[in-house]
Amino acid sequence: MIDTTILLKAYRLMSQVKVMAETYEANRTICKYVHSTSRGHEAIQLATAFQLQPHDFVSPYYRDESIIMGIGFTPYEQMLQLLAKCNDIFTGGREYYSHPNYKGDDKPTMIHQSSATGMQAIPTTGLAQGVQYLENHLPGRLKKGANGELPIVVCSLGDASITEGEVSEAFQFAVLKQLPIIYLVQDNDWGISVTADEARAMNAFEFAAGFKGMNRVQVDGSDFEASYSVMKDVCESVRRERKPYLVHAQVPLLGHHTSGVRKEFYRSDEDWTKHEEHDPNPKLRKKLIERNVSEEIIAEVERVAAELVAADFAKAVAAPEPDPSTIEDHIFAPTPVTEEKGERSPAGKEKIVMVDAALFAVRELMEKYPEAILYGQDVGKRLGGVFREAATLGEMFGDHRVFNTAIQEAYVVGSTVGMSAVGLKPIIEVQFADYIYPGFNQLVTEVSKSCYLSCGKFPVSMILRVPIGAYGGGGPYHSGSVETTVLSIKGIKVAYPSNAADMKGLMKAAYYDPNPVVMLEHKGLYWSKVPGTEDAKTPEPSSDYILPFGKANIVVEASADSIDNGESCVVITYGMGVYWAKAAAKQFNEQVEVVDLRTLFPLDEELIFERVKAHGKCLVLTEEQQNNSFAEALAGRISKNCFQFLDAPVEVLGALNTPAVPMNMDLEKEMLPDGEKVIAILNQMMNF
Repeated sequence: MIDTTILLKAYRLMSQVKVMAETYEANRTICKYVHSTSRGHEAIQLATAFQLQPHDFVSPYYRDESIIMGIGFTPYEQMLQLLAKCNDIFTGGREYYSHPNYKGDDKPTMIHQSSATGMQAIPTTGLAQGVQYLENHLPGRLKKGANGELPIVVCSLGDASITEGEVSEAFQFAVLKQLPIIYLVQDNDWGISVTADEARAMNAFEFAAGFKGMNRVQVDGSDFEASYSVMKDVCESVRRERKPYLVHAQVPLLGHHTSGVRKEFYRSDEDWTKHEEHDPNPKLRKKLIERNVSEEIIAEVERVAAELVAADFAKAVAAPEPDPSTIEDHIFAPTPVTEEKGERSPAGKEKIVMVDAALFAVRELMEKYPEAILYGQDVGKRLGGVFREAATLGEMFGDHRVFNTAIQEAYVVGSTVGMSAVGLKPIIEVQFADYIYPGFNQLVTEVSKSCYLSCGKFPVSMILRVPIGAYGGGGPYHSGSVETTVLSIKGIKVAYPSNAADMKGLMKAAYYDPNPVVMLEHKGLYWSKVPGTEDAKTPEPSSDYILPFGKANIVVEASADSIDNGESCVVITYGMGVYWAKAAAKQFNEQVEVVDLRTLFPLDEELIFERVKAHGKCLVLTEEQQNNSFAEALAGRISKNCFQFLDAPVEVLGALNTPAVPMNMDLEKEMLPDGEKVIAILNQMMNF
């Protein structure tokens, strides 16, 4: 039998949550930001929270205020987030109510989670993956309980989220690797206005049966005693057995879906009455009376709860608003890499191809840092990547550090949030730029926003390697350029090296950067097989060579006379464009300067503007389809900042605006820029 003091603690918190919901509803003009409450879900949430220890991890979803209360946060702390106040300890007024994140020694860790339905499943499964790695391979870095208890991970979800494909990816990985994670699924029969019967062929418990190795249990989530017993058993099992579990808790929905989507919009009186019958608050109150807890004690608990909530709400309303000047704080965590260091071209070194430069950089990092791991499709020792970009790494470092994943780009990308949060440094891959899109949801929704919305507590340190670009008949799904799409995401950095030395130096900088980095690596430059790209081979830089982001490079210089006489032009480009520009420049008698951007964000605007002002004419060259591209945006920025120095409009040359790169190589050639097309446009510009 559960101790009565635990029941009283639960009822005290339930009473606070009930008054909080009533207070928010009575003060709708003050509680103006969209929010949900946990009314109806309190019992299972508190039962879960009471099992958690400070060395554990939990990812609440947007209706989980009772979990947050149960692990020790106050109504006042939650109300600061409700009202988007400056002193909101979670996100500083940047996030919705019940969107916490926390990093401390006194409570379970909570990584940042978005509102996107089900999206927390992958990052939180990544947490469990990271915990398992530390437990098995770096046990000294694993935080344990006071008596040596191992950590567990809890991911809270609504039942409607189970239909999301990314939740399935998380489940698949959890059972494949047998991770120490509990998926707490709270089923209130609604997905906004969509009923379970309309949207789901089965509930979460039934669905989980399809994942071999997933333990599962059902419970009446409105019954605190039953919920507490089940969660105690489940948490102890996972803490001991280190295997995944799904808990399906049936609960009523006693509030609105959100404050903005109100129950009267879509729910009938009959439905409402049915749900009210399962209110966990009177259920627990009745059990306390059955335990001989007096009405006076219960009434006192309710009175104190009402007074506390009223006082906390008044205090939160009076709290200061965020300082608008802080709006750009925490977009990125500070990087230690600010200067070029090490030997770029050591004497006597053989030239290496770009793919080897990346390989050697990753190898050196993995030799030095046991927290560095590499994973993605086909990168394991059997193949070493479809471009052999990870060749030998699996054999050198073992399957636990270099391993294959299923065809799960979303999991590969999103799991880095959790892996990074436990101190690992994931290096991941998607096979082709065209296949980045299934991972885009996680990249946009979770990875890029984590540092900003956690006020710097959870930057995601990861490298996403993306083979990119067209050459030699790769066809529509293996030749695409995606830099504009990637650059539309704020909160990530983007590199695009064009030679081996830059590849190695930027890969090292990306590793030491605490922020997410996308490395765009042109397949046509990997081995310098494309005619005219021999210069992509360079002597291998030293192991300590690091090239900071945001530093462009002049790779072809124009003569001083050409510049002084107004007979020159600068080409701003990157990737394969560097070689088209270099080939064209040979036809212009030192009249053309070529600037290789090397990183697309951050961008070396200082050098770009300086060189455009010196020449007065500028061509921005890209392999991407031209319309609405990064190149066109850059041309506009150049025009604005260099307008009075320009002798001609800033020109842009990119690929033709077809939806894809055709398979036929003649058609591919027609679509893409090349040296001859660059020569033609430079001739027009020189004669302007």
